[in-house]
Amino acid sequence: MNIKPLYLLIATTLASCQSVVKPVQPEPVVLKTAQVTTDTLARRHTFIGTITANYVAIIQPRVNGYLSAKIYSNGMPVKKGQVIFRIDDRSQRANILSAQASLDSAIARLTEAENNYSRAIPLAAIDAISKLQFDQYTAQYKAATSAVNSAQQTLANARLELEYTTIKATIDGIISTSEAYVGDYVGPGTKFSTLTRIENIDTVCVDIAIPVRQYLEWSGRREFTFNNDSLLSDIDLYLTDGSLYPYKGSYSFTRTSVADNEGTIVIVVNFPNPDYSLKTGQFARVKCNIGADREVLTLPYSAINQVQGINSVWMIDADSCAHYREVGLGERIDQRVVVTSGLQSGQMVAADGYSRLTNGQKVKLYE
Repeated sequence: MNIKPLYLLIATTLASCQSVVKPVQPEPVVLKTAQVTTDTLARRHTFIGTITANYVAIIQPRVNGYLSAKIYSNGMPVKKGQVIFRIDDRSQRANILSAQASLDSAIARLTEAENNYSRAIPLAAIDAISKLQFDQYTAQYKAATSAVNSAQQTLANARLELEYTTIKATIDGIISTSEAYVGDYVGPGTKFSTLTRIENIDTVCVDIAIPVRQYLEWSGRREFTFNNDSLLSDIDLYLTDGSLYPYKGSYSFTRTSVADNEGTIVIVVNFPNPDYSLKTGQFARVKCNIGADREVLTLPYSAINQVQGINSVWMIDADSCAHYREVGLGERIDQRVVVTSGLQSGQMVAADGYSRLTNGQKVKLYE
């Protein structure tokens, strides 16, 4: 039997069938899309530091003597004018009595000299006494007057030294402990020339260290300046437990020197501390806006597909076709993220359905 005509018949039939059947096009994937937008973003940065006092008063005795009383509790708040130490004042009181006696004696001599001088004036006018005698009375009167002034000053100094035996707080703040105990000999030139210190923490400070290169970039300047009031804004303080401190910070000043070994500029910011909840030496994390705002590209974070450290999106072109794109990302802002490379403003990306997409695949938006 000749099978060749049968084979040709079958082949011809199959070819005609294939010419009639058309390839089936896949259905478009229905998904949500998001748009890449241009947003204005502040340059917000975080700095780590420690809290320091606004200023510190060093308490030093002005007179020498034995410490007779310590009238405060270590580490507790004190008010300006509050008595914190007393020095044995018996020596100063004796000096006052001696100075008072010297003043009384000087006043008596002045009275005598003044009387002699008053009587000599009319006698000298009629030449009843010699000019030499009159000059002597005059000199004695002036010397007695000067002696009284000197004695008055000595008495005033003695009274002032008596006041110095009572040592008061010079500022409001938190007072430290003292190395001197009751009975120790204190004062200038002694082992205890400094008694304690008071830290004013009504306002506290935090140093912000900024590398010079970044400072010039953020400030838009070519050289360093000491007036950086407009550089920082929206200053927040976060505590050790991560909680936000309720009071906003403010710019204080810029330190005068730049650290050679680190190449940093130090800007000091202040925070109100009305209830003394912040302590010196406490850890602080400061977040603030630096310099002018910048324009960035952003898109919803949900549109990012992350696989093995690679960030990508499915970009939807004008023909509603999906294309795989790797993208560079910056900081995250709430539900959006900054795009640093790979996309342009106005482009559309898939917001879901990543696993169903392939390059060139048609998509259809949710109605």
